[in-house]
Amino acid sequence: MGVILVLYHSQEYGNTGAMAQAIGEGARAAGANVTLVNTNEQRLDLDQYRDFDAIAFGSPDYWSYIAGGLKVFVDDWYIARKSGLRGLENKPYGLFYSHGGGGRVRRPLEELFDRMGWQIGKTIESYGRPNRAVLEACHELGRKLADATSQ
Repeated sequence: MGVILVLYHSQEYGNTGAMAQAIGEGARAAGANVTLVNTNEQRLDLDQYRDFDAIAFGSPDYWSYIAGGLKVFVDDWYIARKSGLRGLENKPYGLFYSHGGGGRVRRPLEELFDRMGWQIGKTIESYGRPNRAVLEACHELGRKLADATSQ
């Protein structure tokens, strides 16, 4: 099985973090090795990113945009790609986000990450604390990402 990265931002309420955990659990249950990185706690090195077979990206909705730590990753990725660093593109990925109303981050999230590779499943949304259905969808996304790495 593959190696999966769950790269997300979570802090105040932990809603996006709960979704990230569920994705990781789903991928592990399908046999993948999983690394979770919270951009609120650390910055991901692009050399490490190249070693992952599939990625899940998640953010809370901050004023209809992604969290700053995740945007820093996108900027780093873009600069590294333009500088010729190989192994950054053409990876399966999934998207998820949480919000407290509106949920307008979906569009920028989908537009920013569409350059990374191809999206697995639909973007998962949680209004506030993720309920059982949202967590099950996250678990399923993790499984699908793991399956995508074995093809």
